[in-house]
Amino acid sequence: MFSTRSLQALLLTLSLGLLVSACAKETPAAPAKTALSNPNTQLDSIVLGLGCFWGAEKRMSEVAGVVDVESGYANGDIAGNYQAVLDHERAVKKGKTNQRNHAEVVKVTFDPAKTTLETVLIKFWESHNPTQGDRQGNDVGTNYRSAIYTHGPAQSEIALKTRVAYQQALTKGGLGAITTDIAPLKKYFPAETYHQDYLKKNPQGYCGLGGTGVKYPGSTSAALTPAAPRLDGKALAFERQLVVFEAEECAFCKQFKAEVLDRWQSPVPIISTLNPNVPTGWELGKSLFATPTIVLFERGKEVSRYTGYSNQAAFWKWLGYRLLSPAQQHIAFDQGTERAGTGSHLDEKRPGTFVDPITGAPLFRSDTKFESGTGWPSFFNPVDGAINLHEDRMLGMTRVEVRSASSGIHLGHVFEDGPAPTHKRYCINGNVLKFVPDKVK
Repeated sequence: MFSTRSLQALLLTLSLGLLVSACAKETPAAPAKTALSNPNTQLDSIVLGLGCFWGAEKRMSEVAGVVDVESGYANGDIAGNYQAVLDHERAVKKGKTNQRNHAEVVKVTFDPAKTTLETVLIKFWESHNPTQGDRQGNDVGTNYRSAIYTHGPAQSEIALKTRVAYQQALTKGGLGAITTDIAPLKKYFPAETYHQDYLKKNPQGYCGLGGTGVKYPGSTSAALTPAAPRLDGKALAFERQLVVFEAEECAFCKQFKAEVLDRWQSPVPIISTLNPNVPTGWELGKSLFATPTIVLFERGKEVSRYTGYSNQAAFWKWLGYRLLSPAQQHIAFDQGTERAGTGSHLDEKRPGTFVDPITGAPLFRSDTKFESGTGWPSFFNPVDGAINLHEDRMLGMTRVEVRSASSGIHLGHVFEDGPAPTHKRYCINGNVLKFVPDKVK
């Protein structure tokens, strides 16, 4: 079977360059196991299913006292290897078998002198959504089921106890019933070598978003990350709002912040959150599965999303197609031109700034605007660093195209017949300009 996760990973590789990573390290790290101070230490282990075992392995290894986390397959009726699991899940979906598939799991080995099984299970509950049945986010299938597979009555008792406690917290938080399969471990097979320490070896690899944002009752261990508060929908812009869903260790979240968020001037309000839940009272179109995911909400409902981050131009183009009219899109993205005399701002003479309609970045000041008689707004000088120039050989002629440096959209062309002091004429489509008048002092 070409699993949902495999398909996502391939598509993201092709289109985003493996950009989505909710749990990637910023720099590669060699696989390492925690050294034991006493080789005679009596260790314990438990087998847990949190969906994609790449992310599960990393999350469970963050618990102080955990000495090893191994990816594997458990409690199925088939051979214990990746291809067998994929093939069997395809057969399950087609109704061709009643045999149970393995769950993708991690075998968590820990030192009872340094941590407790309850602490390990608290991390387990907080690190994925245990209410989704046979799925985690966009990873769908019985092999992605939430699971706790135990090796004795004591472990089973603690697993059931923590389930009751976390269910109370989930219910209070507005989530549904836990679907986690809690059962004795019957079969376990280690996964292939390339699956082990996957996100250490592939720091930009795909990993599910994970977590509900609901904190386990009373958890105070330093090994656990407190849940970020859920956004209040009533405090956001109801008509149109961008929400950036991030993760603590997400290199591309940091890149998006540095390249886009820290320079935000767009007219659309934007807010970031480490809580993977939709703002209260609002609606997502589908589950989140990777970070960063930038969701555009209108009137409290998702209308579009941008998953992963590669570069500014791709992000601004996505947003531009949501903010601009079809006529504006034709100019901005297809190098179109409005008919002379029909565009906006021809007669605009107030003091102010003409800005990019998507990014809000300044393009031209009104005191550089002049009447050219051409039927398009014309300027003799742009704001420093606001534009890029490109050779244009369309329509059988050679011209110099003007693009916005911030969003990359097409603005118009520049000619050498303007007034002093530059003698330039930046002939710009008025429909892809937004005018912001100066504030009256």
